Amino acid sequence: MSRVRIPSPALFLGPRVSAALFIGLDERVSWRRDGCRAPSFRLIVISLFLTATHQKDILLIKEKKVERLENASVRLTITVGQEKLQDQYKKLLSKYAKSAQIKGFRKGHVPANVLERKFGESIQFEASQQVVEDSLRAAFEEIEEKPLPYSQPTLDGELDFDVTKDLTYSVLYDIYPDIELGEYKGLQIEVPQVAVKKEDEERELTALQEQNAVVIDKEEGVVEAGNIVTVDYCEVDAEGNEIEETKREDFVFTQGSGYNLYKIDDDVLGMAIEAEKTVDKTYEDDFENEELAGSSKKLKITLKAIKERQVPEADDDLAQDISDEYETLDDLKKSIKDRLERTLESRLRQMKVNSLVEKVVEEAKIDVPESMVQAELENSWQNFVQQFRATEEQVLGLLKGQDRTKETLMDEWREGAVTRIRGQLAVQKMLELEEIEVSDEEVEADLDRQAESGGATKDQLKQYYESQNMMDYLKREVRERKLFDALLEETKTKKGEKMSYVDVVGGND
Repeated sequence: MSRVRIPSPALFLGPRVSAALFIGLDERVSWRRDGCRAPSFRLIVISLFLTATHQKDILLIKEKKVERLENASVRLTITVGQEKLQDQYKKLLSKYAKSAQIKGFRKGHVPANVLERKFGESIQFEASQQVVEDSLRAAFEEIEEKPLPYSQPTLDGELDFDVTKDLTYSVLYDIYPDIELGEYKGLQIEVPQVAVKKEDEERELTALQEQNAVVIDKEEGVVEAGNIVTVDYCEVDAEGNEIEETKREDFVFTQGSGYNLYKIDDDVLGMAIEAEKTVDKTYEDDFENEELAGSSKKLKITLKAIKERQVPEADDDLAQDISDEYETLDDLKKSIKDRLERTLESRLRQMKVNSLVEKVVEEAKIDVPESMVQAELENSWQNFVQQFRATEEQVLGLLKGQDRTKETLMDEWREGAVTRIRGQLAVQKMLELEEIEVSDEEVEADLDRQAESGGATKDQLKQYYESQNMMDYLKREVRERKLFDALLEETKTKKGEKMSYVDVVGGND
């Protein structure tokens, strides 16, 4: 099956047709079955305006037929009359006759029969190719089944490059799927029972204390739990001789963290600066380091420095150090509680949206085009590579060391990709059915809301969205918020299981 060289499929979406194009990745609009956010396609609606089809292009096509296949794909079969092929063939002969340089003939005076004898097959191929391109363009402007922007039409079978008879060919491509939704209003969803408790506030306050801790040298005393130590260490043999290739100098780690090869956290406890000791270590067969697993080692450790973290008291001074907006510890505590409650409210709303979309998708009939899945998987792959801050070749090398490939990863991601796309398609359909639109004033109000949350001014936010060509995406976000505000008003909720703040939201926020 070969690709047909035609202009970008985006040109074939028809006059004044709004096409929902899935492009890029974004985490703010997504669903998956466990109710958590996941990378997803960004769905942007782009209106494409095309010029009218010329009558001469329409006459290219003698007959055309569209067959709907599974997974929102189609087979388009086109027949072009032999006279059109002959016309194109003669045009090419005339064109090349004027420019061809063949020994024995002056430039521009090569007889057509000479050109045909030498290059007839190639010229027939080019004529057929041009007719295919022109007839496809004309057909796509006439029919409703337009190719998706990332679904390049491919030939189904081989072309017969014979200009003495009609040309019939077929192409396969994906189209925007038909979506049939069940009932999506007044559904019942389950919401966990959760509230911000005193322990959540205390945990957040403790985290702020830790963040404002200072590290100082510990001139006297011994290593205690949580101290930061600097050590030299090495393996020694049965006679106590140091094994040179195992020596490590000025190694720094936090006691209790386990971030050291030989797991000597407990062994340094109670050691003073400049103290030296030899310890025997035995490692289980399933130890994380394969070279040490199932072995016994004798280690020499020399303690060179101790540092300790001084955590500030939870008092007015701490509050003032964190921000000028706090005068007292009570001010800080109130701010913590308010923030945790806002975070919980936002998370519960997202969980409701996730549950609602999941229920809608369960009852919907949505065929996901394979090209959509492949585009989502490719975007996921690009994001995966970027996380490593390395080249694609380097990431592929790392995967090879784990007996994995790009293809095996995509196989693992596929189910989630299909679920996300089905969710996006269902949301798009609900937006259309509910005729949700947003005004410029509503977009401006959303920018005001984002600015109030801190981090950037309204002008900075607007400049960012415009510079990244994301204003359509912002409008999409506002549309979805309006949609779910309305749907959640009609949605019935029942109490779910009791959960802690951490279980619902995560760690410190």
